[in-house]
Amino acid sequence: MPGMYVATSTITIEAPASRVWSVITDPDAAKEFMFGTELVTDWTVGGPILWRGTWDGKEYEDRGSILEFEPARRLVVTHFSPLSGQEDAPENYHTLTWTLEDRAGATQLTLAQDNNATAGDADHSKGMWDSLVKSVKAIAEREEPGRD
Repeated sequence: MPGMYVATSTITIEAPASRVWSVITDPDAAKEFMFGTELVTDWTVGGPILWRGTWDGKEYEDRGSILEFEPARRLVVTHFSPLSGQEDAPENYHTLTWTLEDRAGATQLTLAQDNNATAGDADHSKGMWDSLVKSVKAIAEREEPGRD
């Protein structure tokens, strides 16, 4: 059945969940780990979230809404990209679920994207998300100014 495939990427980050959370919710960091995207939101549950930028020479503005916002634990948002060529309809939105779990001072970060039409679509998304979570790891593990 279409939409039943989930793309999941998991990585362990040598930083506390609070640090990983600050990275995934910071617009400046998002520009770095989300391929140059401008992230616009106020992080209010029920409120909008926008991702703007240029991909393969095309301007885009992806959109969604904040479903859950649990600092240092869980972030759930919907996501639709007009670049998909699909109609802007609820059945064409993905849900992106970011889960942060404490692992003895480190953090296991999992990013899952639902509503992929085929296993191939899920594999393609997983490849993109694998790259993204590796970038989040690199940013979160950098020495923060003022940290010893």
